[in-house]
Amino acid sequence: MRIDVATLFPDMCESVLSESIIGRARKAGKIEIHCHQIREYTTDKHRRVDDTPYGGGMGMVMQADPIYRCFNEVTKDFEQRPHVIYMSPKGSVFTQKRAAELLQMPNLFVICGHYEGVDQRVIDKIVDEEISIGDYVLTGGELPAMVMIDAVARMCSGVLSSDECFEEESHFNGLLEYPHYTKPEVWEGMSVPPVLLTGHHKNIAEYRHNEAVKITKERRPDMFHKYEENIKMSKK
Repeated sequence: MRIDVATLFPDMCESVLSESIIGRARKAGKIEIHCHQIREYTTDKHRRVDDTPYGGGMGMVMQADPIYRCFNEVTKDFEQRPHVIYMSPKGSVFTQKRAAELLQMPNLFVICGHYEGVDQRVIDKIVDEEISIGDYVLTGGELPAMVMIDAVARMCSGVLSSDECFEEESHFNGLLEYPHYTKPEVWEGMSVPPVLLTGHHKNIAEYRHNEAVKITKERRPDMFHKYEENIKMSKK
């Protein structure tokens, strides 16, 4: 899988995406990520990428042309057009389900806005979908882009040691994740649940599932309702 990021702050993105699991996966060739400086695609000698908004208002708006030039130059030799995502608080809220769907796409091109956003015309021209990571506003699209990329990239083949590493996590199967424990067996007077010490895989799996259901019902009743509905539908 290849992911390209168009941004005014490529060093910021590289500093995060070169660390930990994703960084090791990039070095090992499990996933390809490239961060592109939008300023390099300007025709202005001052490398200007923004201007005042038509109609008035506060702030500046990123111009369409540098973003469009960046997209065309980066993708000119691609065998197929990448799926283009603009990180925006107006977009659909990102979910684990959408992460799994994006995983099936061989190429993603992610646009990070800044200031008051980007000229709507480049969105209309090349963007396939707008994605938000929550109902709040940040100073730019870089942090949301890195969150989304991390969620997708960690599921790429070979990035984690096995698919089980993410298949039992929160949101993957419609439930929040069960609690985890490690050594020592007793800490500050609190013991590890006895069933986890038995080595009985079926009982452990049942315990973990029941805990996941209980936690989801308590903390995310909206998720639990959807989970119940899906169970009912699967039995029909």
